[in-house]
Amino acid sequence: MSEPRTFSRRRSPQLSGRGETALIVLVSVLATTVTMFWSFQAKLRCGGAPFDALGRSENWPTGESGALIPCYSDLMYLWLGRDINNHVFPYIHGGIGSDGTLFGGVVEYPVLSGLLMFFGATGADNDTEFFVRSALLLAPFGIAITILLAVMVRWWALLWAATPPLVLYSFHNWELPVVATAVGAIAVVTWGASTDPVTGRHRLQLRTAGVAAAVLLAIGFCLKLYPGIFVLPLAAYVLTGGLGGARSVARRGLDWVGAAWVAGAAIITVVAIQLPFMVLGFDGWKAALSFQSRRRADVDTNSIWYWGLRYITGTTDSYHSIVGVASPLLILAAFATAMYLGWRRYEQLGFFPWIGVSAAMLAGFMLFHKVHSPQYTLWILPFFVLMQVRRPVIVAYLLADVALDLTIFRLFPIRDAGDPLPWWILTGVAGSVWVHAALLAYLIFSFVGTPLREPLASIGKHAHKPFHHQASDPELIEPRPDDLRPNSGVPTARGGRRAGEST
Repeated sequence: MSEPRTFSRRRSPQLSGRGETALIVLVSVLATTVTMFWSFQAKLRCGGAPFDALGRSENWPTGESGALIPCYSDLMYLWLGRDINNHVFPYIHGGIGSDGTLFGGVVEYPVLSGLLMFFGATGADNDTEFFVRSALLLAPFGIAITILLAVMVRWWALLWAATPPLVLYSFHNWELPVVATAVGAIAVVTWGASTDPVTGRHRLQLRTAGVAAAVLLAIGFCLKLYPGIFVLPLAAYVLTGGLGGARSVARRGLDWVGAAWVAGAAIITVVAIQLPFMVLGFDGWKAALSFQSRRRADVDTNSIWYWGLRYITGTTDSYHSIVGVASPLLILAAFATAMYLGWRRYEQLGFFPWIGVSAAMLAGFMLFHKVHSPQYTLWILPFFVLMQVRRPVIVAYLLADVALDLTIFRLFPIRDAGDPLPWWILTGVAGSVWVHAALLAYLIFSFVGTPLREPLASIGKHAHKPFHHQASDPELIEPRPDDLRPNSGVPTARGGRRAGEST
């Protein structure tokens, strides 16, 4: 009878861990469903009968007066003006006029987002049907993000699933698919670094995991660009041997071939996706790029340029020229800073913190880009979930985000009507922009050194122990710098013994 009891004791941690994970995933998915449904209902108020001859609802763009959450969404707005209502296949036949107006099915987003818009409009005869169909396309991506986050950091997934950004922006624009690619890339590398309980080895070779993640990031680039910047830190992570880091480099040297595979996989994926549109309709494909290059940092871009530099130069040609040069240069400087700080951490700890570097690069992009749409909060929120960012920073960022959403989308109709803007709207928009700017500037430097949350932080660091034990073992700790010297063996656990050694 002793053997069955022993077997039960050995298996119970696994069953308990899996049961708790299932509970976390279930609760997180239910929370996501509630917040996304709330978002759907809030945005739907801008639509509904009656409709004009073009299928535009008479409730557009403000919906019911007095609603707490502004109902404006790009999902409904873009029904007109891009030939989406005419069901024209995107990019192939269109172009851009001398005044910057797009025509013939061209939209100002990368090609995969344009395809999502086209499919969302299939069968739709008005803006409300377009919104509903688009929301149905987007919702599964929001749930997928929640599941991945819940598996990687457990209850912290609720920071994504049950906070205001998912209510405000789930169906504001086409953000959920691109966020899913970024989170998916992190999940692939994480899963690859975890250990198979049968073999005791990593589930995927580092190069294989890096290439798979690079493909996801390239798909994200073809949706909304920003995941493409994460390929550089991912390549550096593979170059330096992943979590093996300094020990791997000491044995084999820098893995330039693996890093090249990562970069090459991303480039090949982007070319494979973009090439058909370039061949079949180059002018239309190029028009989307031209639109973005011509876009100016105006009142609807929520940037530090409009709410800062404009007060010095005025809205003049000089202002737009300065922004056109300073914005990309500062973005590149932020990227270089993040990579430099990441390399310093590699030299100190023995592994390259590619997730933190990616987050820092994103913060620099969001800070200095001439356009900072409110829904970009969905881009950075997963990093708040995955990393031990200081809670005051998270709270301040999300509060400023709510203030921005509640004011900027009330600013537009007042401005369009030619009425004077109330002081509280101007203060809400400008104040939110600068709170975000200050926090993003801080995050450029702090993200790189911010630890990951558990169990994500421990996965792969103890290759001899199964993943479920890594996640639940209270003795596993973040390695100290001196624990990761090339000849120091595996990181030590509390009490001075090696993690996993016999007691």
